[in-house]
Amino acid sequence: MSQINFGRREFLKGSTAAVSAGLLATLAGCGGSGSSSAASGSAAGSSAAAASDFKAGFIFLHDENSTYDKNFMDAAKAACEELGVEAVLKTNIGESEDCQQTAEDLADQGCGIVFADSFGHEDYMIEAAKAFPEVKFSHATGTKAHTEGLDNYSNAFASIYEGRYLAGVAAGLKLNEMIADGTITEDKAHMGYVGAYTYAEVISGYTSFYLGAKSVCPTVTMDVTFTGSWYDQSAEQEAAARLIDEYGCVLISQHADSMGAPSACEERKVPNVSYNGSTIDACPNTFIVSSRIDWTPYYKYAIQAAMNGEAIDTDWTGDLSTGSVVLTDINTDVAAEGTQEAIDKALEDLKSGAVHVFDTSTFTVTADGTKNANATVDGSGVMTSYMADVDTDAEFKGDTEAVSDGYFHESEYRSAPYFDVQIDGINLLDTKM
Repeated sequence: MSQINFGRREFLKGSTAAVSAGLLATLAGCGGSGSSSAASGSAAGSSAAAASDFKAGFIFLHDENSTYDKNFMDAAKAACEELGVEAVLKTNIGESEDCQQTAEDLADQGCGIVFADSFGHEDYMIEAAKAFPEVKFSHATGTKAHTEGLDNYSNAFASIYEGRYLAGVAAGLKLNEMIADGTITEDKAHMGYVGAYTYAEVISGYTSFYLGAKSVCPTVTMDVTFTGSWYDQSAEQEAAARLIDEYGCVLISQHADSMGAPSACEERKVPNVSYNGSTIDACPNTFIVSSRIDWTPYYKYAIQAAMNGEAIDTDWTGDLSTGSVVLTDINTDVAAEGTQEAIDKALEDLKSGAVHVFDTSTFTVTADGTKNANATVDGSGVMTSYMADVDTDAEFKGDTEAVSDGYFHESEYRSAPYFDVQIDGINLLDTKM
């Protein structure tokens, strides 16, 4: 598979010191709810490890055939090559005790920091961190670092919902083009979305994509279906085909890791917004754009911190300003005219704070006995309060007010997404937990 890859459920962590002062200031400033900053390490300089002697270990759920894992692998290789450290990569490591054993083996081999990339790896990474307190362990998209209280265990993620919002703008403009040329009518501006699981990360992603489209195409609606797997090409292809053939979806996007959905779109000549990298080579007639997380800035930050004996943010959240959230080049043969300009404008508005992805004035919410129990809405359906489940515990109850200043503050109180609101205009065909 020749495409670039993307981030999904979990991420890794570390620390840094030998980066330039400007880069350190930028990265430290974007730490989500981190209890410490790499820039604050004091006595690191004299004990910093030589790059040629340092090893960084990486654990991946799948191999390079998974766009999600390949995206991590590309970043790991790039960061280690740039820093001059040795990368030790372990692929096809399941969400089981195999992860703990692999993490501990990497520590035994002399790795000063160990990363893992899948949500189900977290508990095993925590046990490895307890067994090797002198080694740093970092987990992507995890939720427990801020409550575990381990000095050598961290979580990291990125505000990919902003990237999905931008990709949604491209989708909405494509719908407008189809309306203008008579391909569809306004009431048929109906998108489909292939998700893996009904988790907050996926909900946050498909909602931000929808809101990006809605910002330019007000009549848009969307159906979402779930496969129950992060990587299942047949299931993803069948899901996309069903959304198109049975539900009349005229544009498809996804939060799943194979070429299944893009392939179904190319076969049916239906525009597609992919994830984790460009699919233009395989789908030249339908691919519009893709968003992805670039893990290179985080890996560099974390590895350098580990090398210098510095603390790593407990919860690190990369964003547009750190180069952690990126879009591929637009396929101008498929995208609507003016797409690049519209994305550039939306990107600047997000950076400046003029626009917030989850601005509560831009959508309505139905709160009843079947959904959105943690939400408070006014008479117009505008959400005025939402108690998000930020602190991981056995009760899975809302514990943190996430709505203030007119918007839902995603990934500010914890790096991993916690937006799990079901907003109006998006219809779930099924759920998979």
